[in-house]
Amino acid sequence: MSKFYVTTSIAYTNAGPHIGHALEMLQADVMARYHRAKGDETWFLIGTDEHGSKIDRAAADQGVPVKEFVDGISAQFKKLAVDISISNDQFIRTTDDFHEKAAQAIWKACAKDIYKKPYEGWYCVGCETFYTDIDVPDHVCPIHKTALEHTKAENYFFALSKYNDQVKKLIETDAVKVRPAARRNEILALLERGLEDVSISREKTQLKWGVEVPGDQDHVMYVWFDALTNYISALGYPDLTAEKYVKFWPADTQVIGKDISRHHACLWVGMLLAAGLPTPKEIFVHGFITSGGHKMSKSLGNVVGPYDVIEKYGAEALRYYLLREIPADADGDFSWERMEIVYNTDLANDLGNLVQRTAAMIDKYRDGEIGELSASSHDETAYLSFMNEHRFDRALAEVWGLVRGLNQFIDEEKPWVIAKAGEAEADHLDEVLGHVVTDLRRVADLVEPFLPVTAQRVRATFEDGKVHGEVGILFPKADTLELVNFEVK
Repeated sequence: MSKFYVTTSIAYTNAGPHIGHALEMLQADVMARYHRAKGDETWFLIGTDEHGSKIDRAAADQGVPVKEFVDGISAQFKKLAVDISISNDQFIRTTDDFHEKAAQAIWKACAKDIYKKPYEGWYCVGCETFYTDIDVPDHVCPIHKTALEHTKAENYFFALSKYNDQVKKLIETDAVKVRPAARRNEILALLERGLEDVSISREKTQLKWGVEVPGDQDHVMYVWFDALTNYISALGYPDLTAEKYVKFWPADTQVIGKDISRHHACLWVGMLLAAGLPTPKEIFVHGFITSGGHKMSKSLGNVVGPYDVIEKYGAEALRYYLLREIPADADGDFSWERMEIVYNTDLANDLGNLVQRTAAMIDKYRDGEIGELSASSHDETAYLSFMNEHRFDRALAEVWGLVRGLNQFIDEEKPWVIAKAGEAEADHLDEVLGHVVTDLRRVADLVEPFLPVTAQRVRATFEDGKVHGEVGILFPKADTLELVNFEVK
């Protein structure tokens, strides 16, 4: 049996989940479900990053003890994962005792490349990142567009520059595969310029909320050196004989956003090299979601939360939109106008109506008996290729090609006309309806990584050789929407 280990970046707990968090969870979830269906032994990790300046300040702003604050935010991410049917095997928190011990262990493993010196530079609290004058000559964060803070302190540094050429070779040879190609090229350009050593601690006079540096009670770890370790602490590191570590590390795919690609492709890989540990096989970088063609912003009033969509259209519709309409490897847009079109056209009409009309015809013309079915002959070559390339929008387009083809087949064969011929055409009617059901059941298999609840409901409608109408309408038209609860098994 092959293994597959997939991770997301751990969500920063300065605020609750936004729609981008849902996108990242869903992309990794599709990978995990796909590999389980293939028979691979799969481990899927998500979690929350709970240390750092931004979190400390957010808790202080609300007048809440910081641990109580992160407990509440972390719970929101756990709830979202459940509500959108994320199939993670583990949820890690960087405040877990075992993780904090692992973070200190990797510090010790990298000790030969860690040194202490005075530091003066520019820092963004929003992304917990130090920048140089070369990176940001205007001293404005390129991600958050906010003024950087000038800091001066004595910090510990990790000699990342020492590993520049090794990291570069790993990425050039695809030993660490960075996808898509545009992100790989960005990282290689950064490596061509040369990596600088990275500040990896803060004095407790500046920040108390963090993992204490081993052997120095006056310093806590810089959040990235702590947080990145979660991918192996979850598996039992520093015990290199731990069952999960032996079985699943190195990670097969690490799913992250483009704003943190250099932390993962450079710092994380450098840390692992310094610690003498295997590096991940693939880093898959997704883009951002805009809203109505603009960056989401409270001032513009275009921020969309995952529950805004769930409350109106349901979790399966949110899953479908983010996986079909947002290219997995690029930026994409969310608009309510497009959401309604996609819901009514793709889900309610194409798939929902196909299942409903097929079930109704079998009920009416064959007394609910489906009859004997053969295996589907649908060519899945393109679908499998897109799934292996993580091109989820294209894979779903392949499935919907089959769905629309079945609708066209019904319109051309006209089972309602065949039924009027009575027993003389009974075998032909069974053949036509059997073909539709056979391929609908295959649609359920293909769509399951994307729409697990919908897949189960399609199967439930046509299981045991009979039609089961009590399963209900898959996707009621949006203007008369009544969501049906259906538990994922």
